[in-house]
Amino acid sequence: MAESDKVFAGSIPKFYDTLMVPLIFAAYAEDMAARVAAFAPGAVLETAAGSGVVTRALASRLGAGARYVVTDLNQPMLDYAAARQGADSRIEWRQADALHLPFDDAAFDVVCCQFGAMFFPDRVAGYAEARRVLKPGGRFAFSVWDRIEENAFADDVTNAVATVFPDDPPRFLARTPHGNYDIALIRGDLSRAGFTDIGIETRAEVSRAPSARDVATAYCQGTPLRNEIEARDASLLQVATDRATEAIASRHGEGPVAGKIQAHVIVAAG
Repeated sequence: MAESDKVFAGSIPKFYDTLMVPLIFAAYAEDMAARVAAFAPGAVLETAAGSGVVTRALASRLGAGARYVVTDLNQPMLDYAAARQGADSRIEWRQADALHLPFDDAAFDVVCCQFGAMFFPDRVAGYAEARRVLKPGGRFAFSVWDRIEENAFADDVTNAVATVFPDDPPRFLARTPHGNYDIALIRGDLSRAGFTDIGIETRAEVSRAPSARDVATAYCQGTPLRNEIEARDASLLQVATDRATEAIASRHGEGPVAGKIQAHVIVAAG
């Protein structure tokens, strides 16, 4: 994974939250929040919280006495999430690396992570850290995207942007968000991290947006794909966005658009 894949700064947090969240993250966040809340946890740790879509869905489902620690590697994303959430004495916001968590052993009933594990440079180490901070009988709930070919808009955008940079196509979406889809590998990594009870469910949803332009802007300007485009030629960011818009419109029509998205949802216990 390139270092730029982990950078969510500048205008990316706002584009990410206002465009990417309703496009692909909101439905899975509601599902994740319901799964976590069903365990009636007294203490929850969320890693790689991003702009806080799971936090907003889960906080209202937790008990009045619950402790909820929300973390992310990127301080700008965490700041944005905290500003969106509003005051809540149960929530502690903390910048933290999921591979080096600043918490005691056996401190949480549940660790949850929506679409963050793909960014772990060492997934076994990240999973082992989640297990370390879990109480006996605790659960690690997380999700990862399935292969890019099962996610229509991400595939469309990747192919379209490649036509702008044919000699060095940006591959962020395929490489990182959609780069950890192998169920057997996920199960094996979790086993090596010490988890013994592992459930994996593949869930398809429908991604919807008011226009092809919204989709293209979300991916090209609201994710680290933007960093890749600008590193090649910042003057071509709009050209890349336009090319992606054209590709999505040609496949999914003018006006409101819809496309398949698919992810794996994992709940593991040690």
